[in-house]
Amino acid sequence: MTQPDSVKRLICSRCMRPQRTCICSWIRPTRHAVQLLILQHPLEVGQAKGSAVLLQLSLPGSRLEVGEVFAEAALQALLQPPSGGRTVLLYPDTPEDQSLQLAAPPQLDPALLPAAEKLLLVVLDGTWRKSRKMLYLNPLLQQLPRLALHDVPASRYLIRKAHRPGQLSTLEATCHALMQLEHNEGRYLPLLTAFDGFVAQQLAYGGR
Repeated sequence: MTQPDSVKRLICSRCMRPQRTCICSWIRPTRHAVQLLILQHPLEVGQAKGSAVLLQLSLPGSRLEVGEVFAEAALQALLQPPSGGRTVLLYPDTPEDQSLQLAAPPQLDPALLPAAEKLLLVVLDGTWRKSRKMLYLNPLLQQLPRLALHDVPASRYLIRKAHRPGQLSTLEATCHALMQLEHNEGRYLPLLTAFDGFVAQQLAYGGR
């Protein structure tokens, strides 16, 4: 039986999705040592296929801010690491930086990173093109040392097409980054398993 429009429009107050496509059953509250800041491109807001909301709801110490260009003072405040700590950007070193005339980011030596509790990880949530634009338009992000992922498995993100080998969803990339920084793979496996359920749900609804 087809649900009336009034039922379809009911919104879950937690995940802010229509109740019939609510993702709250896939939330896995996960304790994390590294602080997390998610900067989400405005065009990702409300995207049914997006994984940032599930990630933010599962990591209670995380923060999600929406924008393409951030006011410098506001972004500077957001990028402040814990006392005595360091802020790093989850972003690969790419040849395209030269075409955008971006300065080379500071070198990151993982061996010299402080304890996980003193780290702030910044994640850009958007398509590859959108995240590059965010980096280009926000010089403060360009000044951050970058964390590149290594030895990651194939993506589970079957609802969006990857344009490059090794591309992952925001949730997957962040979980693997936290595994690297915290030296703890097992902690984030339940969330990645729940992500499989989220993907299956979106496939069942045709990616809506």
